[in-house]
Amino acid sequence: MEKLKEYLIKNSFSEEIAADSAEKFRVYRDFLIEKNKQFNLTAITEPEEIEIKHFIDSLSALPYIEGNFADIGTGAGFPGLALKIMLPDSDFTLIDSLNKRIEFLNELILKLELKKVKTIHARAEELDKNVKYDTIAARAVSKLNTLCEYTLPFVKTGGKFISYKSENCVEEIEQAQKAISVLGGKLEKVVSVKLPYSDITRKLVIIRKIKETPLKYPRGQNKPKKQPL
Repeated sequence: MEKLKEYLIKNSFSEEIAADSAEKFRVYRDFLIEKNKQFNLTAITEPEEIEIKHFIDSLSALPYIEGNFADIGTGAGFPGLALKIMLPDSDFTLIDSLNKRIEFLNELILKLELKKVKTIHARAEELDKNVKYDTIAARAVSKLNTLCEYTLPFVKTGGKFISYKSENCVEEIEQAQKAISVLGGKLEKVVSVKLPYSDITRKLVIIRKIKETPLKYPRGQNKPKKQPL
């Protein structure tokens, strides 16, 4: 995990913290590769690609994480569990609709001896609307207008939603403007991050929650995907 360790040191972490964190990420990587033989957790299976395209990519949002955090649609823990390793004192919630992923994460959390992190097996529309978070992130393939409906209802007013997007996302952002407005958000900024050791540019779309979301959202019956705002 030398690339990851080097990345952390370049981003102002001490050598001691970088080395300790890199060891946790090594355990994470090896466990992911092992369990991926049983369950389809990731299409990225080469150790170095996991290090760059999963771990370092997930950490690109680290400077923008504030307060209690949720990752909706966390999958194998990207970006949520990767960010948690670097923010051990923050409260984290990892949410996914597939129980096999939640079981994987629960085992991994025990292996890594992480505290102040919990998992929830649920779809977004099943979540308690009284529980809200300062920051929610999603590193998912769904369109931004769909992701906003699954996330913004659970962001505190004044908090933020961070969507991990590819470099070419201008049109997708434009198409999501109605959804952002209806759901109580405002586009704050789009941050470009060049992933080291690769030719990938990650875009972080940061949406600030400026007013409460109408209670009817998120809609059930897969409507955010079938009939996006």
